[in-house]
Amino acid sequence: MSEQLSCVIVGAGNRGLVYAQACPERIKVVGVADPSPVRRAQAARRFGLAPARCFESAESLAAHPKLADFIINATMDHQHVCTTLPLLERGYDVLLEKPFATSEEEMWRLVAAVRASGRKVVICHVLRHAPFYAEIRKRVAKGVIGDILNIQATEHVSYDHMAVAFARGKWNRTDDCKSSMLMAKCCHDLDLIAWMKGGVRPAKVASFGSNFQFRPENAPTGAGTRCLVDCEVEKDCLYSARKHYIDHPDRWAFYVWRPLEHIEQPTLEEKIESLKTSPYGRCVWKTDMDIVDHQSVLIDFEDGCTATLNMVGGTPKASRSIHLLGTRGEILGCLEDSKFTIRRIDPRPGHEFAEEVVDLKVRGDMSGAHGGHAGGDGRLVSDFLDYIGGKPASLSTTNIEDSVAGHLIGFCANRALRENKTVAVDMPG
Repeated sequence: MSEQLSCVIVGAGNRGLVYAQACPERIKVVGVADPSPVRRAQAARRFGLAPARCFESAESLAAHPKLADFIINATMDHQHVCTTLPLLERGYDVLLEKPFATSEEEMWRLVAAVRASGRKVVICHVLRHAPFYAEIRKRVAKGVIGDILNIQATEHVSYDHMAVAFARGKWNRTDDCKSSMLMAKCCHDLDLIAWMKGGVRPAKVASFGSNFQFRPENAPTGAGTRCLVDCEVEKDCLYSARKHYIDHPDRWAFYVWRPLEHIEQPTLEEKIESLKTSPYGRCVWKTDMDIVDHQSVLIDFEDGCTATLNMVGGTPKASRSIHLLGTRGEILGCLEDSKFTIRRIDPRPGHEFAEEVVDLKVRGDMSGAHGGHAGGDGRLVSDFLDYIGGKPASLSTTNIEDSVAGHLIGFCANRALRENKTVAVDMPG
């Protein structure tokens, strides 16, 4: 068994707890920092923490002598940089949730701080660690399909996820969360595209998208402002809060029932009452969201390769797919199927191409044997622990420098969308 390492959770929400418990035999949680007294108390009970190990902020934690091997920083997007900086100065290595910054200026500020500190900061690009993408990357690195000339990636965000996290949720306004939907939801996908290119720099980006569906003028006749308060068509509505959150009380529970986190076991009646006032009970067509519900990104790399990402929110089924076309063959597959197909050029008579199907057998709710994100969560944490423990970084492990290209593509795509022009990617050497 590997040596157990100690950590402090900064931001004790869902993702912070997932990472902290992904490898329980290798991690000992010795502290928590969170502005919510409820979450601090919950973490203290869960991990047996003394009051002196519970902090109100990353700054108050950083003012204390170093008390752990590393930090799990799972704060909200716009808090990632400001909370990580003092922890680097204190000497901590950090496992940092994505996106690690919400602007180019912020991104370069943190990169500079990491370089100066000499600490290890790994970004939670969990899909790099999912067997599906990791196995594809291995074959690309071996040159199985030659040089990549085109990448086509898609992310379909299911109707229930679109509603709970974006239309009604914490990422529905960029002036609040500071992240666009593209960066909050698809920085994984942009990172994967950059990763598959193996260090070739993106040169130019264009992008198009809008909020096509979730606008007041598209609300059904008779729709109110709140599903359980004043809506005449709630019983027939696909986005009824009752159907999404009462009929499915455990789905997205870490979002929807957050207003009730001070209650150990909220009753059905308390949940219904909550939906009458909380953001999650709003009509999806009548929120204050200012984000897109679909966006397409076109990337031109310095070697002439092109790539596209199509993100669509509100689909019946959540899915991610990728198709890489190279000079000697192609690889295509869907994450949720946990399998991909390799086709190679075969000019022999009667053949045309040779085909191999690789089935990784990660099924069900995509939790896999090593946690969520199709098995990526647990492998991310395990690889991170190996890395800060002195072992060589795995193929999937990202230091902060590795994550710059994907983030820059996203920032440039949003600028291209706003300004309706192609944007050059400024990526210094």
